[in-house]
Amino acid sequence: MSDEELGPTGAILYDLPSPYQAHPCGLLHLPRFIAKIRKHLAGELPKSYQRNFTRGFDGFLCLHLGIDPKDVIEAVRQSENKEELNERLIKLFPEDLRAPVWNHKVTHMGMSPMGRAKLMEVKEIMDIGGRDDLANFADMIEVDEGRVK
Repeated sequence: MSDEELGPTGAILYDLPSPYQAHPCGLLHLPRFIAKIRKHLAGELPKSYQRNFTRGFDGFLCLHLGIDPKDVIEAVRQSENKEELNERLIKLFPEDLRAPVWNHKVTHMGMSPMGRAKLMEVKEIMDIGGRDDLANFADMIEVDEGRVK
């Protein structure tokens, strides 16, 4: 499998971290957002990912933290290594990350009545409408990127 292939929603990147992967600070999805930022800065983020870049989970994470996604992009741009990036993020993020609250949100996006309807719509687009084991949007990312069969 290459690092990028075409799927029902456009180009699929297989080298991004799972939304279920936590950053050392405890926040799910943050390593994925950082990886997408790096691809964006290198001009390597496919159009299929650009439409939700800094929106979707990325935007919800920043909203949870009370920060602007552009500030995270700038922190990544200015950092030469992980240590420097983590120092910048500590300065940018609020003192209380409320990681359990955010992590609960990530694992439950798509479970409200409106969310379930959208989840079904996306499953149909991906031709997996009969999959009852996919309960949220993080699960859909896992299937789309090949980590869950």
